[in-house]
Amino acid sequence: PNPVWQQVLAVDARYNAYRTPTFPQFRTQYIRRRSQLLRDNAKCGFEPGLRRQYLRLRAQLLALRYGPLSEQSSFRASSVRSSRTTLDRMEDFEEDSRTQGTRGHRRSVSRGSYQLQAQMNRAVYEERPPGGLVPTSVAEASRAMAGDTTLSENYAFAGMYHIFDQHVDSAVPRLQFANDDKHLLACCSLDGTLSIMTLSPPPPTVKVTLKGHAGRVTDFAWSLSNDIIVSTSQDGTLRIWNTEDGRCIREVVDPEGSELLCCTFQPMNNNLTVVGNSKHLLQVVNISTGKRVKGGSSKLTGRVSSLSFDAPGRILWAGDDRGSIFSFLFDMATGKLTKAKRLVVSDGGSISSISARSWISREARDPSLLVNACIHKLLLYRVVDNEGTLQLKRTFPIQHGTQPLHSIFCPLMSFRQGACVVTGSEDACVYFFDVERNTKAIVNKLHGHGGPVLDVSFNCDESLLASSDTTGMVIIWRREQK
Repeated sequence: PNPVWQQVLAVDARYNAYRTPTFPQFRTQYIRRRSQLLRDNAKCGFEPGLRRQYLRLRAQLLALRYGPLSEQSSFRASSVRSSRTTLDRMEDFEEDSRTQGTRGHRRSVSRGSYQLQAQMNRAVYEERPPGGLVPTSVAEASRAMAGDTTLSENYAFAGMYHIFDQHVDSAVPRLQFANDDKHLLACCSLDGTLSIMTLSPPPPTVKVTLKGHAGRVTDFAWSLSNDIIVSTSQDGTLRIWNTEDGRCIREVVDPEGSELLCCTFQPMNNNLTVVGNSKHLLQVVNISTGKRVKGGSSKLTGRVSSLSFDAPGRILWAGDDRGSIFSFLFDMATGKLTKAKRLVVSDGGSISSISARSWISREARDPSLLVNACIHKLLLYRVVDNEGTLQLKRTFPIQHGTQPLHSIFCPLMSFRQGACVVTGSEDACVYFFDVERNTKAIVNKLHGHGGPVLDVSFNCDESLLASSDTTGMVIIWRREQK
């Protein structure tokens, strides 16, 4: 896409919050129409100098009308990058630093069961005064980033920072910010390509396009250090990409010749990726050799539609298109999978998304699983033992009948009052739910997409949220500035 019109759109998006403050739907329609017109005009091939002049004039006019905007107001670009461990992993590693071997080849974490973890989490709190915080550096960091605001204030995302439409007219089923990164994200498309986008330095741009799949790209995952992306496609291949230059490092063909539908990295050993296919098979692949791991495959009752490890990488949950979730025990030393439990969520509805979290918040201290299941509900489960047994905790109403919708836990919520989850929906909105509110659980609702919202992703400090839809639009939302 032409960088000048992308810059014009970025300027428009930054000022958009000031337009008709009481009528958000108009702001959304306005910015989408601007995106369409700018894209159409870009095809006419105007002289570049003329476009830059237009950009300058437009910025000046908007500044005169609404007052000048500093870049920092839309982007805290200068804040310090966090370390390579997310909060979830810190919780898991605080107990024993010796479990961390060399990067990418971490040794097995042998620890107590999930019940013990939940009891320990509670014990820490029972020694504290009511409302007191967990006394760890992680808690303080999280608290500082989240601030002393209410959950509703914290999730007041409204301003559109940018719209990416390089995949327009083809659905974008998955998108994800890079690990511990504020400005780098990727998405995959049913047009057969993936895009890596960067938001800073401005203007936001498509950094590299990953081309090579001969069919729709169904899923992808970032490696822990963000130097590699693995992707699955209906062309029956798993591809491994270099994220710097977009080179395809390796192509692994499915031996069954079936469509590959989902993938995830083993969190403790990024040499191993788990892949699910349309012939009901789950398999562990060593991406360094391109070979399947012996003992690392298992059959489900339907097409494998979603995957998620717990943070230590010892339990893998897999969902299929017939409404079942299976838990597997993962052997760190060999990569072998052992089937443990099965839960039938709904008979016939596809399990389109599974996300695991070891500790939601101060009030919800149990390991949890968040699930989208095509039954017009978002489901939150408690993980009750170290075999991955699930117990339904609560549900949230959303429109979800057929599309492969995804949801996420908020990355910083472990130490905040209340706890928030975010999901796409078939009514073209993004929903924020407080999992601890018994009534009026909707904390925020974002309008702006032109079709069902398929995926959502936060950057590491929650200053930006990305969402994608069936029309190929990717919207970057900015947290409202106080």
